[in-house]
Amino acid sequence: MPGPLEGVRIVDCSAYITGPFATMILADQGADVIKVEPTGTGDVMRYLGTARGGISTVFAGCNRSKRSLALDLREAAGREILYKLVEWADVFVQNFRPGVVERIEIDEARLRRVRPDLIYVSVSAFGPDGPWSNKPAFDHVVQALSGVASVQADIQTEEPRFVQNAMVDKLTALTASQAITAALLHRERSGEGQHVQLSMLDAALHFLWPDGMGRDTLLGEGVELRPPIANGYRMIELADGHAAVAAITQEQIHGIMRAVGRPEFIEDERFSTVNALLANLDEFTAETRAASLTMTVEEFVAAFEREDVPCSPVLTTNQVADHPQVKNNGIVEEVEHPVMGRMRRPRPPARFSESPSEVSRHAPTLGEHRDELLRQLGLSEAEQAELVAKGIVG
Repeated sequence: MPGPLEGVRIVDCSAYITGPFATMILADQGADVIKVEPTGTGDVMRYLGTARGGISTVFAGCNRSKRSLALDLREAAGREILYKLVEWADVFVQNFRPGVVERIEIDEARLRRVRPDLIYVSVSAFGPDGPWSNKPAFDHVVQALSGVASVQADIQTEEPRFVQNAMVDKLTALTASQAITAALLHRERSGEGQHVQLSMLDAALHFLWPDGMGRDTLLGEGVELRPPIANGYRMIELADGHAAVAAITQEQIHGIMRAVGRPEFIEDERFSTVNALLANLDEFTAETRAASLTMTVEEFVAAFEREDVPCSPVLTTNQVADHPQVKNNGIVEEVEHPVMGRMRRPRPPARFSESPSEVSRHAPTLGEHRDELLRQLGLSEAEQAELVAKGIVG
């Protein structure tokens, strides 16, 4: 059964994580995505991090369900192949630094002459213009500038911390994938293509704002400053591990107190409301630490389940796939990659009742689909051979 984006064609000239993760989401939903990579090396993420068979797990996690074609876009003949692809495409995605696409003649104006109703997507670190527009950046650099690292600061020392994950890259990718589908819907209604521009900085601020910037939202006088919700994000140390607890309602607060054997705290003004508890969380933690240190993770979780308070054991990454709920959801599947071998991967998280998403292809080797794509573009065998011999395609 075809996915919801069956029939949509995307040419993806992006690299690293942000662009590729965005187009992979769309590919899993049925879009035909052609990943265009430099000849010789390909996307640098092929080689960074844990790997087997010459393909990294990061690359595989951002590029499944796509076809790969290696092109030398510095050469006119390589660009001509790209123009042929764009003529066939609905969407073009790139995340070069501002100015690069103009130099190599794959900018919006040039490609719109090939496909007038094209949706042209530009992803950058800081935006298309401004004092930082030409600066290079990766995920944690934008974490630093956007305030994400500040929000992650150690509660005791106030030292800023990075999220130990390419969070900004991936949330920008999610933003891009949603924007692309919105632009496709607009084109269906109006017949108009458009230029979609987004930056990692803008996406990070938009993502962070609702809860992370609460103290910097209201301007002027009369603001009641209260502890951020995230102040309650504490690891609970137990006899054989750690757990996490979340309490938002008054009843959940009281449930915590009963679960740790301190029901008398229900009447204690320091902890009587959610805001009071957040303001005095260090005191509450100190008061209940002795009780928690005698409990195992299993005992702790069972006690909080009885009180209907949200809680979970803190799992290591190699424990996650074996958790009963993860198994029930079927989110992690085991597959055989022709080069990487046996591996785990998550299935697409959104479940469509009438047009299900699916992983249609393994993450490609560099230029794996060269021959079929060149044939699809109508090139003769002699033309294909000449392009390969000259290193224009790989």
